[in-house]
Amino acid sequence: MSLREVIATHTGRATSDGAGVSLTRVFGGAEPERFDPFLMLDEFGSDDPDQYIAGFPPHPHRGFETVTYMLEGRMRHEDHLGNVGLLESGAVQWMTAARGVIHSEMPQQEHGVMRGFQLWLNLPAKSKMKEPDYRDYAPQDIPRIKLPNGVKVVVIAGTFSAEGIEQAGAVQRPDTEPQLFDLTLPAGADLSPDIPKGHRLLLYVYEGSLVVAGKTVDTRQLARLSDEGELRLSSDTGARVLLIAGRPIGEPIVQYGPFVMNSRDEIEQALRDVRDGVFTS
Repeated sequence: MSLREVIATHTGRATSDGAGVSLTRVFGGAEPERFDPFLMLDEFGSDDPDQYIAGFPPHPHRGFETVTYMLEGRMRHEDHLGNVGLLESGAVQWMTAARGVIHSEMPQQEHGVMRGFQLWLNLPAKSKMKEPDYRDYAPQDIPRIKLPNGVKVVVIAGTFSAEGIEQAGAVQRPDTEPQLFDLTLPAGADLSPDIPKGHRLLLYVYEGSLVVAGKTVDTRQLARLSDEGELRLSSDTGARVLLIAGRPIGEPIVQYGPFVMNSRDEIEQALRDVRDGVFTS
């Protein structure tokens, strides 16, 4: 059987967003088709409150979904729909912006570590102008499993299948059928999770190092893999990895800041809607 191989590696860049939150943009912006259906991945992590305390004051989104996964810290979500949620360590927020959401994400701590990820997941054209949706998943709502070889898996979205174990995640989404797993491989462990044929597959190593079909992926590297074959992972030193997989949409992607549509005209309409005060009506 052929193996899924690393076809490219990518190192993120330091930047800031919101009101001055320091973060690493693992990918996002240029050539989003490479990562279809995924648009952006940000990693944030600091024990210096000056790097996160300003948070993300109210701002709009249209045309995609955001997934926020907290490793450590406390963040409060509020939006124009009246949703209020507190993201704590181990929790996930899944927001489908669709036709439009205006929300804020503000730290609920003045010291300590704030650490986690935000992933942007595209929506197909047929769903971009549907009603928005929002849900928080507390740590106890997200399945966590431990395999006989010591590998730990947080099954956020999709279904994890390996070693005769199958576990549905907290979130199941149509169209893109995303899989989002947080993997912890102890030193010397290996893993071969099932990934649907044709799914775009990304691996982000945020601690340690990972070996994928004989190629080493180091800390803070993103690996983009081939779309077919068996996935084989191992680690000599131990690793923590975000596995991100999804079915490509294959439609034009036009992005302008927090708006992701299929054409320039739709982007201009979003800007007019914000200007005219009808963005969420």
